[in-house]
Amino acid sequence: MLEINYNPDVLSCLANLSNDEVFTPPELANEILDQLPASLWSDSGATFLDPVTKSGVFLREIAKRLIEGLKGEFPDEQERVNHIFKNQLYGIAITELTALLARRSVYCSKSANSPFSACTDFDGPDGNIRFSRVEHTWDGNRCRYCGASKSLMARGDDLETHAYKFIHTDKPEGLFDMKFDVIIGNPPYQLSDGGHNASASPIYHKFVEQAKKLNPSYLIMIIPARWYSGGKGLDGFRAEMLADKSIKKLVDYPKLYDAFPGVKIRGGVCYFLRDKNYQGPCAIQTMWDNLPLGDPMERHLNQYDVLVRRNEAISILEKVKGFRENGQREGTYDTVVSSSKPFGFRTNFHGRAYRRGLADPVKLYGSQKVSWIDRGQVQQNAEWIDQWKVLMSAVQGTSAAIESKFLSAPKIIAPGEVCSETYNVAGRFDDRESVVRCASYLKTRFVRFLVSLRKISVHASKDVYSFVPVVPFDRMWTDEALYNRYGLTDAEIAYIEETVAPIELELDLESVDA
Repeated sequence: MLEINYNPDVLSCLANLSNDEVFTPPELANEILDQLPASLWSDSGATFLDPVTKSGVFLREIAKRLIEGLKGEFPDEQERVNHIFKNQLYGIAITELTALLARRSVYCSKSANSPFSACTDFDGPDGNIRFSRVEHTWDGNRCRYCGASKSLMARGDDLETHAYKFIHTDKPEGLFDMKFDVIIGNPPYQLSDGGHNASASPIYHKFVEQAKKLNPSYLIMIIPARWYSGGKGLDGFRAEMLADKSIKKLVDYPKLYDAFPGVKIRGGVCYFLRDKNYQGPCAIQTMWDNLPLGDPMERHLNQYDVLVRRNEAISILEKVKGFRENGQREGTYDTVVSSSKPFGFRTNFHGRAYRRGLADPVKLYGSQKVSWIDRGQVQQNAEWIDQWKVLMSAVQGTSAAIESKFLSAPKIIAPGEVCSETYNVAGRFDDRESVVRCASYLKTRFVRFLVSLRKISVHASKDVYSFVPVVPFDRMWTDEALYNRYGLTDAEIAYIEETVAPIELELDLESVDA
């Protein structure tokens, strides 16, 4: 009898290549495979491609299911295994090392044609898991396929190029010259682009777009969730995904370290199932601590310009957007918040330590430092200098703040004071009372909850305020007053207060009272 022994499961304890090239745990791989129709596992004609295989876990787990499901059609176990490995399972490795690992995982041998291979039908060592080194195609200093920086990625033959074969071609159908029923995988997430502080550009969306060109019956991939509302260069991808009515299911992991224990992926991850023969709403399921959080909800992905990830938030958001006062819709707060560098100063800019010697001194609030500049140095929005202002940090630096507070406490600065791009100006007034009321509003859980629906990274640009309504600042605002204004139910209020932690600090009124 043929022995295919996958235990103990070494794939459950592999160290990740990096935070951008992450191995998929076997448990998660099987959860993803469970989303596919069960009929596939007894279909001897179904073909499967993992275009970004690393450990081979998807192909291995598919093989297990097919080996069981095709018993009736292929009673002889060796014949069944040979048919599955030779005619149904295909992979493209991301490196030579992962090609060897994947073959070892799937064929039980690093060479597909060795005496130890589970399949006896292969003539060559690669089997159907291929790897060949690919070079970037430079257009100036950028690769025209993936956008990689030539100065960083133009390397010698002994270094990895991170030029992934699946996306470095105009004709992905030519890689295997066949039709695939299922394309599945966990693509690399980003590449360093050579920018400030080794910034990185997302790359995972290019694998999704390339897979769609092959028009599989089912496409299922696990990717970072930052595309919901943010991400450099992802606007077109987000619009396409939100408009795609063939996305039948999306499973969301918003909590840090869920899905991939020990791997910090800001904003969490998700996987989606695209069925080319389906047209309709998408069933969205939230996971928390790797368990379902409530029932999935069917809704259209393009209900808003971003994907609102939590189903419980929809009814609240609809009440806010549907609110009318004297028959008029409220404006949205993104029209109030300034763009970055509200006064033209970068984060690393600082003025003098003392105001002495300046003709017309203005106080500058910067990154962890207060300094002084001359009024004439303010080249942008100089007319704001003599107003009261509410500042909000442009970046949240800690996981706790991202996951539970979402925004910093508002900071009030007085006339004669400005800030660097460490802050955004989130309100300007001619009187002290109005600026305090505005700050009280921005401090509420209600506001920060609406911000959380769009904020998926440390950055808090003006766009994250697009769901926040502009309210009149003729009164002090509390959460209770806002819940009552928008007619929220006890369950909706409880959800907001479970999601958003209170800000314990009092409003920073130091400069106001000085």
